[in-house]
Amino acid sequence: MRNIIILVAVLLIGLGAWLLLRGDGVVEEVTEARVAEALLDNGVPPAMTQCMAPRLVDRLSIAQLQKLERLAPRANEGAVPTNLDEALDRMRRVGDDQAVEQLVLVSGRCGIEVGRGLLGL
Repeated sequence: MRNIIILVAVLLIGLGAWLLLRGDGVVEEVTEARVAEALLDNGVPPAMTQCMAPRLVDRLSIAQLQKLERLAPRANEGAVPTNLDEALDRMRRVGDDQAVEQLVLVSGRCGIEVGRGLLGL
């Protein structure tokens, strides 16, 4: 009887973990919502945010997404970099080339898709 109880407990824990961590699980939904909120807070238009957030969550780990928070302006910086040097400095402080690369690729692709949508193409 004790073994059956342990087996049922393990199965329930496994099922719970699967529900939380699967592709459209609670963890991914919360992460995607946080990414979308961060993008909006940093001036990314809603249409771009809707495109970018799910793609970034699919391509990057939670640790990488957290590193991207380093792109946020510091006290002496404006919301948007005013020149190429400032933009590159922000990207360097992320400290994760893959995360920056994915951000650039995703934002480029989404920019094209949103632009096409606005132009009716």
